[in-house]
Amino acid sequence: MSEFAHESVLTTAVLEHLAPQNDGLYVDGTLGGAGHSAALLTQAPGCHLIGIDRDPAALAAARQRLARFGDRVRLIHGQYGDLRAILAEQGVGQVTGILLDLGVSSPQLDHAERGFSFTRSGPLDMRMDPTRGQTALELIRSLDPTELADILFELGEERHSRKLARLIVDAASQDQLHTTTDLAALVAKAIPMHEQRKSKIHPATRTFQALRIAVNAELVELERLLEAFPDLLVAGGRCAIISFHSLEDRLVKNRFRELAWTSSLPRYLADQAGERALPVCELVTRKAVIADDAEIARNPRARSARLRVCVRTAAPNVPATRR
Repeated sequence: MSEFAHESVLTTAVLEHLAPQNDGLYVDGTLGGAGHSAALLTQAPGCHLIGIDRDPAALAAARQRLARFGDRVRLIHGQYGDLRAILAEQGVGQVTGILLDLGVSSPQLDHAERGFSFTRSGPLDMRMDPTRGQTALELIRSLDPTELADILFELGEERHSRKLARLIVDAASQDQLHTTTDLAALVAKAIPMHEQRKSKIHPATRTFQALRIAVNAELVELERLLEAFPDLLVAGGRCAIISFHSLEDRLVKNRFRELAWTSSLPRYLADQAGERALPVCELVTRKAVIADDAEIARNPRARSARLRVCVRTAAPNVPATRR
């Protein structure tokens, strides 16, 4: 893949709420085409950035786009869920800000060989890092109908999960399932037409979402980052996360709110002990920030984007460092 053109969403809001500082060290954990990172490095000309992505094509494109920033940028092939280990390898204790733009990118959808899109025929792959892990088809072949139904229901919120799981597993076992369009056609036949007529999305949308999330362990990665990030921020450091569906947004919202309440005991235990538990973070955004009509018209992907930001309040134990 030679091109990785991608318009980042909510860039103005990200810069406003992340508030990059000239002496800051920032992490873009989902580097992609580096739109957010380029804007951040431009707005704060003295800051430095560690860019992480699991997709080698994204890293190659980002390397070209960010070349003008020289040694202010370090790019790493990896997963943001491993951020604690990545920072340790880089000789970094804590950073000034962390940014995530979750989900699949436009270039990944647009290239049929990646297997993310049901509108273009390609292999049932769906791996964000095509160099490792199971493909979507390999995952399907490893599951029984009950296991697949659970994935479709929990990760895709698909009401017809059991029926679809049986059909998909049967088709795979009979060697009738090879491409993205094979899967999309199978799902479309199984969803009642009266539901399809009322729906604003393609009938295969939820199935593809569920399989993509499962293949890439996306919610597991997000949960690992949400658990680790407070310790990785300096006091006053900020974490900004853009999500695109309710499963991600719910995890982010609940974790941010939990951290805004207490750093130690659950609220009911703190009440019983008569203790005042100190918050780890404060909410910068009380509600999710969404795109305005102008941005949505320019970039339809922004329609479902939700940005939440929190700031670290507790005193840091380790200073931000650059090596």
